[in-house]
Amino acid sequence: MADKMTCYEILGVTRESSKKEITKAYRKKALKCHPDKNPDNQEAVELFHELSKALEILSDPKAKAAYDAVLRAKERARLRTQALDVKRKKFKQDLEEREDAAKAGKENDEMATKNLQAEIERLREEGSKLLKEQQEFLKTQLRKEMESERDKTNSEDATPKLKVRWKSKKSDLTNGGYTQEMLKSFFEKYGEVSYVIVSSKKKGSAVVEFKSVASAKVALENEHGIPSNL
Repeated sequence: MADKMTCYEILGVTRESSKKEITKAYRKKALKCHPDKNPDNQEAVELFHELSKALEILSDPKAKAAYDAVLRAKERARLRTQALDVKRKKFKQDLEEREDAAKAGKENDEMATKNLQAEIERLREEGSKLLKEQQEFLKTQLRKEMESERDKTNSEDATPKLKVRWKSKKSDLTNGGYTQEMLKSFFEKYGEVSYVIVSSKKKGSAVVEFKSVASAKVALENEHGIPSNL
């Protein structure tokens, strides 16, 4: 009997068909595919045998009941298989979705990690650049402060000196009337003088060093020397 067709389908009847209707359907189909009418048609011969088997089963109440029970069992099995297939399909779909979600989550995590690493690298580079700039700034400031302190120290430590000039010819042995002692006496009026050096190379020139800047300033503003040789 055909695997894919039931006895009802072979005869073209239903489970509710009467024995008379089943017999009538058999005769109609069997007449068309009878071997005597189709001696060279193997398919017709096979169909005739299938029709005969179907008639035998469906025309007998007990055989029909047993056959119907088998059909119902097969239908239940088919439905169970179908339901199972649906569950399997759903399970497979859910599994694939979970796998896709897990994969996407992993990719997102990896991307987030990469982005974080990139940001850390960027901050590190910018931080290094900023730190370098600040260090250079500090170096500049320290250098300025040190130079300022050095200039201040030099200014405080340096002894004030005045360069004195007057008229004197090269041939003048008196050097214009000025001597070291005379110059010292002139400038000591304004404060303590450390030393007086009269130039031996250049006539009419000397250097007077004071102990304090204030004394040097006062002397610079007020001392004019010998009136006849300013």
